[in-house]
Amino acid sequence: MVCSAGLLMLEDPPVHGGVPLTTLAAVADSSRSADVADPIFDLTKGLENSQWKGIVIHDLGEPAATMQSIHRRHIQNGYQGLGYHFVIGNGNGLGDGDVHVGYRWTNQLPGAHVVGDSGTFHNQHSIAICLVGDGDRRPFTEDQMKNLVRLVQRLQHRLEISPDAVFLHRELAVNVESPGRFFAAAELQEGLLH
Repeated sequence: MVCSAGLLMLEDPPVHGGVPLTTLAAVADSSRSADVADPIFDLTKGLENSQWKGIVIHDLGEPAATMQSIHRRHIQNGYQGLGYHFVIGNGNGLGDGDVHVGYRWTNQLPGAHVVGDSGTFHNQHSIAICLVGDGDRRPFTEDQMKNLVRLVQRLQHRLEISPDAVFLHRELAVNVESPGRFFAAAELQEGLLH
């Protein structure tokens, strides 16, 4: 476990916060103008297309949170700050369905979100998306799921990520149930770009 925590501690600043995005159009939404910049890709550093090979979906395991509370929790766990690239609120601390962009994404830094044998690869090359809530206790909100699917679609489209490279956390780590038994896996699967 100490070794796994060591792998998750990366040399980056302990910045937290996040930019909330309340409206994410579907990739196929024809109302989006081609010349409108996508706020997901408004980055401090240029997009590292070749770095990103997959997406991992997590739940927080807690009913409520803010970007700052998750950041503090990750510091306490030995990480160098917020480990996820994106966090989607449930109305308890963060707005329902609001997508918050973390500093690891805006600065194109590896995540700190998967432990175990595949942790090194996925922390370096997979985009971490966390849903606030506990998927073992109750389903995620309609707005969370809608914006999760739209976010995944946008990332898939821009980075050419195959649907086979979109994972649930439980598929990558031993003794992990995240994003929980109530996670609508079929809804996500149906929304993936093929």
